[in-house]
Amino acid sequence: QVQVVESGGGLVQAGGSLRLSCTISGLAFPFDDYRMAWFRQAPGKEREGVSCISRSGGTIYYTNSVKGRFTISRDNAKNTVYLQMNSLQPEDTAMYYCAADWASLDYCSVSLNSYNYWGQGTQVTVSS
Repeated sequence: QVQVVESGGGLVQAGGSLRLSCTISGLAFPFDDYRMAWFRQAPGKEREGVSCISRSGGTIYYTNSVKGRFTISRDNAKNTVYLQMNSLQPEDTAMYYCAADWASLDYCSVSLNSYNYWGQGTQVTVSS
């Protein structure tokens, strides 16, 4: 059974930083066969893609609102993907979800339909 566990969320002041982690277990194939992504959902809003990273890490995508502030990375030896979030703003407040899916090609997407495995989320709250 695949388990996706996020951690690292919390309460931070505007301008601060957080580092989210997502560790996966129970995969049928090696972790580096999977594309990974972070999504977020604020109250009353739809879930949106924040960033994704391909199997090798060679393809990375960021949504425009986080470009230059967030950095996604992965450690395939630890079955873990990270999201370093700097210069956080109140509009970044949301539940952040990690997602994974097996990928035949070395690319990624932030389409919700591209991921079969999801975590329970970790809350990020940014105060002004």
